[in-house]
Amino acid sequence: MSDCNHDCSHCDSKCENEIKFDQPHKDSHIKKVIGVVSGKGGVGKSLVTGLLASKFSRLGFATAVLDADVTGPSVPKMFGINGKAYGNDNGFFPLESANGIKVMSANLLLENVTDPVLWRGPVIAGLVKQFWTECIWGDVDYMFVDMPPGTGDVALTVFQSIPLDGLIIVTSPQELVSMIVQKAVKMAEMMNIKVLGIAENFAYAECPDCGKKFFPFGESKTAEVAAQYGLPLLCQLPIRPDVAQLVDGGRVEAVSMEEIDGLVDAVINLK
Repeated sequence: MSDCNHDCSHCDSKCENEIKFDQPHKDSHIKKVIGVVSGKGGVGKSLVTGLLASKFSRLGFATAVLDADVTGPSVPKMFGINGKAYGNDNGFFPLESANGIKVMSANLLLENVTDPVLWRGPVIAGLVKQFWTECIWGDVDYMFVDMPPGTGDVALTVFQSIPLDGLIIVTSPQELVSMIVQKAVKMAEMMNIKVLGIAENFAYAECPDCGKKFFPFGESKTAEVAAQYGLPLLCQLPIRPDVAQLVDGGRVEAVSMEEIDGLVDAVINLK
């Protein structure tokens, strides 16, 4: 309909484009779901997901991470989770990090974490849906969904299956990435999902001696791209070897970065 306001909850029209989201497990009570997405791989999407989940856990919220990046599942490693998911006739359960963050990922189902996931797109998408519908999450204040890179099958499945309250788009400063950001923004608009803003990773490096900032990828154009779509640039994360070391060692929960405060505020203030 030309006058559609995209609020299907108060509409009697039989619209072909209406999305009927899948229901979570009956024993899952999830208040807010935030997707973390990138138009391409390697920009730090999983890092941003891990930092956000860790911060919200420290703030006292019941927090969870659904790792929808099935072919590149890095979330368990950054949280130091090495076990295998288990279940019963009622469903299966996420594993928990040292500080109680609930995590479900394909790596928690594999015999060996280094085994490749050689599955077709529909199978991968089906697993992501199971993470939402058959996993017993319990009570969760904030769930962060680490999306696969790009705008393919799995991303579309998440958008159509899970009622996302908002999206954070992660990017890096390279000129090429501005085009990729635009693709992600347009996909979110087509799926009628609110974009909270953009997080830029690898924004700069800081000299440990003098504090001078260096820009390995050149001056960022991300703020300009964000402004084109009326979106805020929520944070610019520096390149920090100490952070990389903690994350690689499974201790993302020990990372403290005040640079993500803009992201945190955007999520907490989400209506």
